[in-house]
Amino acid sequence: MSLPHQDHKVNKARYNLTKAERLEARVSYEQKNLFQHAADLMGRTLTDFIVSTLQEIALRVVQEHETLKLTAQDRQVFVQALLKPATPNKNLLKATQRYKKEVSAK
Repeated sequence: MSLPHQDHKVNKARYNLTKAERLEARVSYEQKNLFQHAADLMGRTLTDFIVSTLQEIALRVVQEHETLKLTAQDRQVFVQALLKPATPNKNLLKATQRYKKEVSAK
């Protein structure tokens, strides 16, 4: 099953798809007891606890890796580039003219 990763601000319900896939994992006795205890404390089944916890962590990991993180200086440079863009050079102007000719010819 392939899940889209482009828009993580979308409601998490988007990922509550039909349950057709199966995961298996070998864990130690201690790990299983810990997971079961945590699930019991939350009033959930072990399966529900594991799946919901993994989904939450997976969404967070993907979002952290796909979020652009800028330093204060990076943000300042970026904002200045937006507010005061550089003047296009001769090569860029020629490329723009070629592009406009090609697009209008189609």
